[in-house]
Amino acid sequence: MWTPTEEEKIGVVICSFRGSVAQGLSLEIGETVQILEKCEGWYRGFSTKKPTVKGIFPTNYVHLKKGIVSNSGQYETVVLLEDSIVTEVTSTLQEWAFLWKQLYVKNKVDLFYKLRHVMNELFDLRRQLLSGHLTQDQIRDVKRHITVRLDWGNEHLGLDLVPRKEFEMADAEQISVSDLYKMHLSSRHSVQQSTSQGDSMRQRHGEACRIPIPHHLFLNLKSFTYNTIGEDTDVFFSLFDMREGKQISERFMVKLNKNGGPKNPEKIDRLCALFTDLSNRDMKRDLYIVSHVIRTGRMLLNDSKKGPAHVQYRRPYGCAVLSMIDILQSISELKEEKDFVLKVYTCNNENEWCQIHENIIRKSSTKYTAPSTNYGLIISLQLLRGEMELIRRENPMIFNRGVAVTRKLGFPDVIMPGDIRNDLYLILERGDFERGGKSVQKNIEVTVYVLYADGEVLKDCISLGSGEPSVSEHRSFVLYHNNSPRWGEIIKLPIPVDRFRGSHLRFEFRHCSTKDKGEKKLFGFAFTPLMREDGTTLSDESHELYVYKCDENSTFSNQALYLGLPCCKEDFNGCPNIPSSLIFQRSAKEMLWISTQLSSTKLTQNVDLLALLKWKAHPDRLMDILGRLRHVSGEEIVKFLQDILDTLFSILDDNTDKYGPLVFQSLVFIINLLRDSKYYHFRPVMDTYIQKHFAGALAYKELIHCLKWYMDRSAEVIRQDHIQEAMRALEYLFKFIVQSRILYSRATCGMEEDQFRLSIQELFQSIRFVLSLDSRSSETLIFTQAALLNSFPTIFDELLQMFTVQEVAEFVRGTLGSMPSTVHIGQSMDVVKLQSIARTVDSRLFSFPESRRILLPVVLHHIHLHLRQQKELLICSGILSSIFSIIKTSSLETSVQEEVEMMVESLLDVLLQTLLTILSKSQSQEAVRGQRCPQCTAEITGEYVSCLLSLLRQMSEIHYHHLLDNFQSKEELKEFLLKIFCVFRNLMKLSIFPRDWMVMRLLTSNIIVTTAQYLSPALHKNFTEADFDFKVWNSYFSLAVLYINQPSLQLETLTPSKRKKILDKYGDMRVMMAYELFGMWQNLGENKIHFIPGMIGPFLGVTLVPQNEVRNIMIPIFHDMMDWEQRKNGNFKQVEAELIDKLDSLVSEGKGDENYRELFSLLLLEKIEQETWRETGISFVTSVTRLMERLLDYRDCMKGDETENKKIGCTVNLLNFYKSEINKEEMYIRYIHKLCDMHLQAENYTEAAFTLLLYWELLHWEDRPLREFLHYPTQSEWQRKEGLCRKVIHYFNKGKCWEYGIPLCRELASQYEALYDYQSLSWIRKMEAAYYDNIMEQQRLEPEFFRVGFYGRKFPFFLRNKEFVCRGHDYERLEAFQQRMLGEFPQAIAMQHPNQPDETILQCDAQYLQIYAVTPISENADVLQMDRVPERIKSFYRINNVHRFRYDRPFHKGPKDRDNEFKSLWIERTTLILTRPLPGISRWFEVEKREVVEVSPLENGIYVVENKNHELRTLICQYQHKQLHGNINLLSMCLNGMIDAAVNGGIARYQEAFFDKDYITSHPEDAEKITQLKELMQEQVHILGVGLAVHEKLVHPEMRPLHKKLIDQFQMMRSSLCHGLPGLEKISPACSGASTPRGSILASHSPLSPESIKLVHRHSPLNLLGSIRHSSSSLSSHTSSETGNLVILTDGLVGETSEDIYRMQASPSSSSLSSTHSAPSQMINSAPSSARGSPSLPDKYRHNREMIMLLPPHRDRPSSAMYPAMTENGQVGAGNSQTQHLIPTNFQRALIQQVIGPCKPCSDPNLSVVEKAVPTAPSSWSLDSGTRETMPFLSAHVGSIMVPPVPPRTIPHGHFSMHFDAFHHQISDLPPALPARSLRKSPLHPIPASPTSPHSGLNGSSSTLSGSASSGVSSLSESNFGHSCEPPIHTDTMDSVPSHSWTIDEDVESPYRPVRYSISEPDVLEPMKLPPCRSHSAPSGVNPHHDPPTLPPKPYMGRGEGCIPEEEMRPRPMPRKISQPLLSCKEEQAKVAWEHGIKEE
Repeated sequence: MWTPTEEEKIGVVICSFRGSVAQGLSLEIGETVQILEKCEGWYRGFSTKKPTVKGIFPTNYVHLKKGIVSNSGQYETVVLLEDSIVTEVTSTLQEWAFLWKQLYVKNKVDLFYKLRHVMNELFDLRRQLLSGHLTQDQIRDVKRHITVRLDWGNEHLGLDLVPRKEFEMADAEQISVSDLYKMHLSSRHSVQQSTSQGDSMRQRHGEACRIPIPHHLFLNLKSFTYNTIGEDTDVFFSLFDMREGKQISERFMVKLNKNGGPKNPEKIDRLCALFTDLSNRDMKRDLYIVSHVIRTGRMLLNDSKKGPAHVQYRRPYGCAVLSMIDILQSISELKEEKDFVLKVYTCNNENEWCQIHENIIRKSSTKYTAPSTNYGLIISLQLLRGEMELIRRENPMIFNRGVAVTRKLGFPDVIMPGDIRNDLYLILERGDFERGGKSVQKNIEVTVYVLYADGEVLKDCISLGSGEPSVSEHRSFVLYHNNSPRWGEIIKLPIPVDRFRGSHLRFEFRHCSTKDKGEKKLFGFAFTPLMREDGTTLSDESHELYVYKCDENSTFSNQALYLGLPCCKEDFNGCPNIPSSLIFQRSAKEMLWISTQLSSTKLTQNVDLLALLKWKAHPDRLMDILGRLRHVSGEEIVKFLQDILDTLFSILDDNTDKYGPLVFQSLVFIINLLRDSKYYHFRPVMDTYIQKHFAGALAYKELIHCLKWYMDRSAEVIRQDHIQEAMRALEYLFKFIVQSRILYSRATCGMEEDQFRLSIQELFQSIRFVLSLDSRSSETLIFTQAALLNSFPTIFDELLQMFTVQEVAEFVRGTLGSMPSTVHIGQSMDVVKLQSIARTVDSRLFSFPESRRILLPVVLHHIHLHLRQQKELLICSGILSSIFSIIKTSSLETSVQEEVEMMVESLLDVLLQTLLTILSKSQSQEAVRGQRCPQCTAEITGEYVSCLLSLLRQMSEIHYHHLLDNFQSKEELKEFLLKIFCVFRNLMKLSIFPRDWMVMRLLTSNIIVTTAQYLSPALHKNFTEADFDFKVWNSYFSLAVLYINQPSLQLETLTPSKRKKILDKYGDMRVMMAYELFGMWQNLGENKIHFIPGMIGPFLGVTLVPQNEVRNIMIPIFHDMMDWEQRKNGNFKQVEAELIDKLDSLVSEGKGDENYRELFSLLLLEKIEQETWRETGISFVTSVTRLMERLLDYRDCMKGDETENKKIGCTVNLLNFYKSEINKEEMYIRYIHKLCDMHLQAENYTEAAFTLLLYWELLHWEDRPLREFLHYPTQSEWQRKEGLCRKVIHYFNKGKCWEYGIPLCRELASQYEALYDYQSLSWIRKMEAAYYDNIMEQQRLEPEFFRVGFYGRKFPFFLRNKEFVCRGHDYERLEAFQQRMLGEFPQAIAMQHPNQPDETILQCDAQYLQIYAVTPISENADVLQMDRVPERIKSFYRINNVHRFRYDRPFHKGPKDRDNEFKSLWIERTTLILTRPLPGISRWFEVEKREVVEVSPLENGIYVVENKNHELRTLICQYQHKQLHGNINLLSMCLNGMIDAAVNGGIARYQEAFFDKDYITSHPEDAEKITQLKELMQEQVHILGVGLAVHEKLVHPEMRPLHKKLIDQFQMMRSSLCHGLPGLEKISPACSGASTPRGSILASHSPLSPESIKLVHRHSPLNLLGSIRHSSSSLSSHTSSETGNLVILTDGLVGETSEDIYRMQASPSSSSLSSTHSAPSQMINSAPSSARGSPSLPDKYRHNREMIMLLPPHRDRPSSAMYPAMTENGQVGAGNSQTQHLIPTNFQRALIQQVIGPCKPCSDPNLSVVEKAVPTAPSSWSLDSGTRETMPFLSAHVGSIMVPPVPPRTIPHGHFSMHFDAFHHQISDLPPALPARSLRKSPLHPIPASPTSPHSGLNGSSSTLSGSASSGVSSLSESNFGHSCEPPIHTDTMDSVPSHSWTIDEDVESPYRPVRYSISEPDVLEPMKLPPCRSHSAPSGVNPHHDPPTLPPKPYMGRGEGCIPEEEMRPRPMPRKISQPLLSCKEEQAKVAWEHGIKEE
């Protein structure tokens, strides 16, 4: 049975439970569970992560913990009862766990590993804390380590800073805001300094006493490895100051045995010392660790004869040194010991033994000997810091090892009161002894004894060094044969104080013989008493002692015998008459020098101090003794402090009147001495003395009297040093006064109480008198007042012992009130005064409510004065913080309400004013980036903000009522409200508190919203109806908007746990403010209209906050605004305009979402439904909703890593919306420029130009001034339009769309001409001319066009279920385009068919892409039909300004004829009509309309044959009239392709299909078309005949076999067609049979004449440069996968003209994404010259049926999937499995190698030979169809397309030439490639690299071959033979090639001679004259004086002669001789002018 638990309430899961049982609760290890019930091994409860899900779990899966239950019952809550630090560690580690993994994902590896290390440390520390085995100190230490690590991790992870108090998280509710602010500062400091808050906090006020922290050096001797001595040794370590040349520490002594180990076995591993009390100054000294090694053994180490073995001598051995400076850095950073090796050097001369360490340091190597090995003393060192107690606590292991504490010689910097020392340090310096009749000098040993007065030797009073016990006698080491030994040994004499007086030292001198007996003979002694007769000890100096003679028989049993003798020179002077009959005679020439140093807290060497302590012995000298006390050193005074004080008060009691002032002065001196940091620790000694030992019950009277006398004198005395000292000693003087009075009261039962009170009051009157004095004229008085004010707060605690709290408070108030106000005293006094007030506030007195009631007004008065004048702000803020802290802690008391009231009245207004001033200064300082004012720092701002918030937080409703009621007028109230709202706004705008101070920010927000709730009724009450004040209301609304938008309140960005904490504590404060805001808006009534449209933007920003409740509250306000404007103006245009403007900027900032769009529409439409203006309202809301859709799409594109295409498409969509739907011109223009910038970034210069043109069209040529806008300065409309025009022209130039730039040049020219600005006019005309030259001379690439369908609901709004046509990048083919699109939409699925998708695909939740290539249908038929328009120009019009695009799909209608499938092969032709022409403002436009027609098989045949005829005719004309002798491979290939295909069934298939009687009978309606096809086939035979004739004339001897094969196949072709085409056999007798001689063919050759053209092509005019494309299928489309008898080779290899073969490219595939396609354009070199020759082809290629070639123009081809793809090497790609094996790739390669020279790129494969002009660069399109109407100057010239007009030419009849002059410049500007061999130089520039294609870079040595053979094309460049359209370059007609032009080796041989092109060469052409063209001047670049000869017409010849009859004679264009380098003078001028124009812009 389930029973509720009583004890088991909460636990932690220790093993994961999957909840597999019924009602089981799934739990993860580490989760906290709250337990509700239990039953037989099971608990029922819930996890704190998901409190709503309850279930059961096993009891043994949970570890129970103690908890506190509140609200017991069904809804009880349980909190873990554990240390708050443990709880924090747990929650923090859980929060870090997720973030830690994210670090790895984000590749922040360094932080990842650091955090892991810190987390492991926290686990360990938490475990220690939970163990419960730590002491209080250890717990504190662990907590400190935990908090440092928590704060470090939070900071590095960007989490919130945790304010702490004693390591625990502070509760913001329990402390004042000021304290919370300080805690944040402290926590931040602890993070940075890695120290706890407790360590870093110090007293805010009062004199900070900085105690110097001592250093301690730990030394451990590990071993003495350099042990070749073989005797016992003593090793001494000490610290030596080289600069001062003295030891500064005692010696540490180690006794080692002959093996090098410790003599005492217990000391193994315990040979360590701690050199203590090293000050910072000591650490900067030139310190060395010095080690002296003394051996004990024979006299001479290596001489066994010198002395017997049993006699031991102490002998010097060696010395080692280690510089502290060198190692200090390394040992300071380590927390452990570090090892060092000290080499032991031996002394060369024992006389210099005492200086050996100095010689080693100085490196005087001649005076010592280095050891033979590197071994020596191995020591380890560690540097420790802190007081000794702390060192003992933190390093117990050191002290457990029996460390020898080795002290400094003398006292440390800080003398501790309990430190009792009584050490006399004796230094045996040197001696001077006589030889005594010996031949050699003596070996002298000194023995030292300490004897008492009775002659007893004091036991254990001699210490040779720490680490070894003291001894009773000391024997010095012996220097061999030395009568003047220098020892330099330091001995410590720790003699007890009580035995010091009367004791003396005796030094006995012995000669140590090295004879056999080895006896030590005594020969003299010296002595000295330790204390002189006057009671002072031996002075710290060198003493020269007399040596008295004696021998072994002398007795020292009666020391009185020698103590009466003079021990030294001073003694001798004192007693000159010494009898000579004494036992001991002084040796006149022998002396001993010693020096002593006393370190004693009990004995003094000072005579004056001794005289004071024994004043009763000389009472007459007392005045002098008291006066000399000032000259006694501080160390002596503090050592005898209690004795001195007792003495002084005993003197005071003895004679008050006489000695009172002097005793008072002495007391003041001693008190002030204790203020020194060195003696600060003796203050407790003074306190203890006053409390326990002081007995001067009457002293208070004299002390008060003296103190008052001093104060009263302060106005008169000029020198006030003694007065100031008395003021500084005020604290302890009052302690003495009060204690004295207490003792007196105790002794007399409270007598003279009134007199005491009166004297104190009088004393306070004197204090007030001193403070009230005007100190401006006296600097000394200022110091006196400052000293008094500094000391004054310290006396409060003493006064409270004698007086009540109120009485003391009255004293203090009177004193503080007597201080003059700020205006009367200097700044330094202001500081002192405020510091005194601050200490008063911090004192215990101020913590009593009774005293606060008295003191608070005067404190607030002074603060108010300072704040008004903006002085000493930092100190004032500190005082206020302290006050608020006290008030907060005692806020439960009723008195606090009055105090808060007092503070509100006095401070609130001035606090607001101060904050506004500080904030404005701070902003201005930051604006100028100058030196920031100290009072404008972040610290002071934070202080005052926290003070203001503290005050507002303490205010209750009553306080607010009182505050608002106290305003005298509405103006005052208005001023107050404006101030407080302004401060609040600044708090949120300026981010006063750092981002991670979340606790502080949330508390601030809470206080602000609470204050706003209290103040809003006053605003509504006082400023609504008649008294409406816009400024106040606007300030309020601005505050509310800023508040709701605060980053710290956006809970959606926080983690769920953090969000829950905030909501539990404060709720969602945005909702609270939103309700407040809405309520205030409703209260406005009719005044709402004042805030329309001003508040629309801010309110819109609020509604965009992602909080549904806020949105529901605020969105209806827009309906309110619309309603009020409708009432006033009859419309809501302002609301509409502002809403749209602001919506754009806010959404682009990242605000808003799809949910908001729906909510906005829903709420407003619901409200508007009931209005009379419903229709306009609904229309507006719908429009805004649609705008939001587009804006959200735009934002998503911009903020994501989207491609340029998406961004551009989205921007175009938005731009069109602004233009067409809501007509927002400014937004429209902004997006124009955004779009332009995107195009420029993507290098779409043409599109950028069209985009800017939209803005240009909006402007007029007027002088109307325009404001500054975007990047445009203030200027006139004319200037802006001119600047835009120049920029657009520049972009058209960069995009190579010069035809679009020329009309703009003309427009500008007309403006300049009207203004007579001839300089600009000249510039623009040159520009226009340069553009014409560019059109004719520069290479342009033709882009491909692709149709893209976006299907599915997953696409963005602007793409969804729409189809577009896209203009591809340079060199971009279908496959590359497909990959790019799939890259842009990685989730999209590629559709594999071209059919229209069904509804399921359109509505599905996915993305489908359908892509295929399309062919542009030019709308400029007039230009394309003109005969003499150059191909480069036609090419431009074919692919620009295109609205319509075509796509063909072949299909079989009816049963398929297997023998001849052409009978049933139909073409489905789809025409796509775009919304706007390409190019325009985007690379793609939406398809507006589709048209589908079907083309019959017959029509398709007509179209194919007609195109082939046209191509061959063009090629023949070029060879015939250009006389291209060199390389005729193009013609060979073309003829071979057509003849071979015809012979093997090409056009014969058409004959079979359509000339059949059955077909003619069944299709009577096709009679005319059949006739047309017959005529076209006849025409083809005629053209082939002429072509063979031309081929006969030009063919190379090596290629004769090919020619013969062609003739043979031609006969076969004719004969195969004869029966279907009657009369064909009569066409060309010259070609009638195989027996026909070749000469006949040659003779029949003549230029094609118009008559012959007319004969063979009756149905369409011959267009020599290109014809309008007929809509028909291609023959190539017949070759499907089902075709087995027809094989297709690319038409570019056979049927192209010489000009086109160079620039062939792959055509776009139109079937689907799966169609094969060539790789992107790659670079190849032309074939070597040997490959380019024309040898006879191998026999196996002569009659290849596979060479059949009758393909349509490339653009007509429906699908590249139907053709095999050819790779760059000419290999067939995986196109058609049936046809691949048939194509003779070797033959192709042979032909290609002969044909292809250095390749050039051509971008569009779908052009026919004649159509292929120079391809254009990327172009663009117009915004809408209305664009053209706004450009009348364009339509006037060219109708609907921007192009320059072509001037008409008069064409005289009777002349006709096939020579195309227009191609001269076209070809000459083609970019060169650098082949291995070349026939000519050409001044050409390389093709500029495509800005988009990675494979677009072209250089001189490579060229491009791209595309697929399946598409019928390869991208080929100009070959060596392919200069059919270019005149030769002669030195007489052309300047030398510019240096930048590419050059090649001219001497390289070629199989062919260079071809000549000039028609003036008589050896090439028949002499013909062309009449000069009179109607026009010669074209540019032509020398008018040398008209070239023309070709005369041929006489009419019959058909039998194989010539085409002449119809009319037309003049051919004049050839242009190239007489200029590429950059002509005109171009140079244009270039300079252009640069000049750009610079002017």
